[in-house]
Amino acid sequence: MTDPVRVADATDLRIADYVGLTDTQLRRSLEAAEGLFIAEGDKVIRRAIAAGYPLRSMLVTDDKLAAIADLAAASAAPCYVVPPEVAERLTGYRVHRGALASMQRLPTRPVAEVLAGAERVVVLEDIVDHANVGSVFRCAAALGFDAVLLAPRCADPLYRRAVKVSMGAVFALPYSRMTDWRGGVAALQAAGFRVLALTPDPTATPISRIAPAGRLAMLIGGEGHGLSDRWLGAADEAVRIPMSRGIDSLNVASAAAIACYLLAEGE
Repeated sequence: MTDPVRVADATDLRIADYVGLTDTQLRRSLEAAEGLFIAEGDKVIRRAIAAGYPLRSMLVTDDKLAAIADLAAASAAPCYVVPPEVAERLTGYRVHRGALASMQRLPTRPVAEVLAGAERVVVLEDIVDHANVGSVFRCAAALGFDAVLLAPRCADPLYRRAVKVSMGAVFALPYSRMTDWRGGVAALQAAGFRVLALTPDPTATPISRIAPAGRLAMLIGGEGHGLSDRWLGAADEAVRIPMSRGIDSLNVASAAAIACYLLAEGE
């Protein structure tokens, strides 16, 4: 248990974990080197702690200290209290939620461990927008999916923006990152999954016709170009969400929500 520590200088090295939160390149380098990620907002911080992620420190503006006072009192990690203008200079944006936490990352679970016992899995190929990754996690968790797999080039689900958009769902749903993109679909099939490739192709099977039985893995491709030809060709079946009024596709998060609902409702 430690008392809150007041800091008035944005260059104070004690709060260096929170520097440049809007600078993606800087944060990737810093977070990889230090093995940390940032949770934002009272609810998300509590969910990260409840999921077992060790707390390194907290950063809170004066007006939001009361909201996390119990966490500060119960933790040995330091809680730094700063004026709102210092938080903005440090992070690069106005910290509306008023509370940030630097959390220690845990080792990534092996793919086989994440798939063990799972019946419904979302597999993301090359989705590079952190908000989209966070949204898919939230949809998958809310609609009864058991796990998420990420292709090697997917965005980091523990990046601040992804964590924030998911509202902590990235802590609730088991996930792993594939190391073998080329053989990724075959590995799912070998594990007993029927692999469905979500695509806007009008010749694909309407997803509402898929019987949600047995182990299912749903492939979702990157923004703009969708799934690669390799993964589309290797899947057991291509499926689509029927469109009307000349609209050819939905954004990734909306498509994931609809597909997760239709494939999970039979459970």
